[in-house]
Amino acid sequence: MAGFGRNKGKKEERVKVSKDSYKKASRLFKYLKPYSFLIIVGMILLFLSTGATMVFPKLLGNLVDATDNSAASAQLEQSWLNLEHIDSVAILLLILFGVQAVFSFFRVYVFNYITEKVLANVRQDTYKHLIRLPMAFFSQRRVGELNSRIAADISALQGTLTVTIAEFLRQIIIIIGGVVLLFISQPKLTLIMMGSLPVIVIIAVFFGRFIKKLSKQTQDEVANSNVIVEETLTGISNVKAFANELFEFTRYKKNTEEIRKIAMKGATWRGLFVSFIIFSVFGAIVFIIWNGVHMRANGDIEMGQLVEFIVYSVFIGAAFGSIPDMYATIQKTVGATENLMDILEEEPEAIAMEHVAPIAIEGHVGFNNVSFAYPSRQESQVLNNISFEVKPGNQIAIVGPSGAGKSTIVSLLLRFYDPTSGTITIDGQANTTYDLSALRNQMAVVPQEVLLFGGSIRENIAYGNPDATEEEIIAAAQKANAHDFVESFPDKYDTLVGERGIQLSGGQRQRVAIARAVLKNPAILILDEATSSLDSESERLVQEALELLMQNRTSFVIAHRLSTIKSADQILVIDKGMLKESGTHDELMAKEGGIYRNLSSLQFKGQATEA
Repeated sequence: MAGFGRNKGKKEERVKVSKDSYKKASRLFKYLKPYSFLIIVGMILLFLSTGATMVFPKLLGNLVDATDNSAASAQLEQSWLNLEHIDSVAILLLILFGVQAVFSFFRVYVFNYITEKVLANVRQDTYKHLIRLPMAFFSQRRVGELNSRIAADISALQGTLTVTIAEFLRQIIIIIGGVVLLFISQPKLTLIMMGSLPVIVIIAVFFGRFIKKLSKQTQDEVANSNVIVEETLTGISNVKAFANELFEFTRYKKNTEEIRKIAMKGATWRGLFVSFIIFSVFGAIVFIIWNGVHMRANGDIEMGQLVEFIVYSVFIGAAFGSIPDMYATIQKTVGATENLMDILEEEPEAIAMEHVAPIAIEGHVGFNNVSFAYPSRQESQVLNNISFEVKPGNQIAIVGPSGAGKSTIVSLLLRFYDPTSGTITIDGQANTTYDLSALRNQMAVVPQEVLLFGGSIRENIAYGNPDATEEEIIAAAQKANAHDFVESFPDKYDTLVGERGIQLSGGQRQRVAIARAVLKNPAILILDEATSSLDSESERLVQEALELLMQNRTSFVIAHRLSTIKSADQILVIDKGMLKESGTHDELMAKEGGIYRNLSSLQFKGQATEA
């Protein structure tokens, strides 16, 4: 629930519009640069197809005039290029339509080709950047929102880059070209038409800015609705267990209603703008035609010239009428691009997206006066001056009350975060001196809640080493006590585990995770309460596999059941972010009034009561 308030508080910040929005959107040009030649070709085709359109009114006027001159032209030498002959003009019009069709086809094809290439690159770069961002970024974002940025925001670019921008430029060319041609042929009527342009342009700019704010706000609310769906479906078992279907639906309904209200507000203003444009532009056209008819009656203009002027005016009016909606679409796309660029501007971890040379480490770990506070809660110190040393191959257990900082120690070891102060060393070197990917390749985690990907058991085990052979995968499963249950399935290693591994039991998921860790063959192993949620039989099988896995490698075990760590080489007792006790099981049990001894006594009493 805290997440709802956080997003609500940031709402005003999201919809704020500034020049920086356009600056961020301009970063898309780097994706267009490799296709500069094709863009030039597309623009040439755009100009040619639009130019062919602009010739049409001129030929139409000639066709009308040819009707009046048909008797006189019959006495002239005939040729198909004689623009005073009806058939010649008709043939030219057909040729014109054919040429325009060809140019238009290749223009659409070229711009679509460029767009799909650019969008593929944007999607790849966004995803590549996203998965390299530090855990601090993901701790302050919701999965549904990030998914919306990759899906909805990038999709918003598709229509704009494919159609809208090209059509926008085409309409601009029609307006400018049409006005120039009209001014050359009929300056008086053109000046009358141009009188309304400044007012329309000023209103267009005003409306455009306002509509952009509403469009960006709509985009943000859509992202929030995706967050709700993501959270609900991910935790669907909890939703049903607490009978909160109505609550979740109400939450989603409230959000979608907000989307509808903002979208309808934007649609209302866009409708008003378009209506104003239509009324103003076409009202001006009627007034111009009225003047033209009077000029024709006075003999100041030929009939063909009047028809030519009317058609050009209709073209220009239609172009003006379509520009506001296209401009609003471009504004909306700028808003979506701004959100996308916000992600791309986040500082990623120093991870090379290529295979790195493996490093050999013994697993000698040292924490030296390490203190830490999460970036989102700087005022709350999670660890205070923690110091300990782990020799290679030793098993270290970390115990303590919930919220004491046990999992934070693991997060620092994996370099999900770096200490606020103090240093962490691996084999005597600061962990920051190692290549991050190479360092993490020497570590493996078996968590309490195992996340399996929705593929097969084989794919989930091979996640520990994607290059592993079938024999290595089976050997890892055997060491993890997983091979027998996998073989009992009809599809064996091709069995699909379902979303988040839902088709497997808790013990089976744990053993697949252990097999994954076995296949990785790490120097440092991290077990985060790996058996705390299992039944007795599953715990026995998992514990056997873990003991085999921990042999001859440095192991960190976050333990809830103290009975599982009696043989640990060293036990660290963490309380309120501080290291309160350390030693073997026997040494800690010998301390009168010690935290570990009290915890052990409480668990023993609890087990005796259950028995």
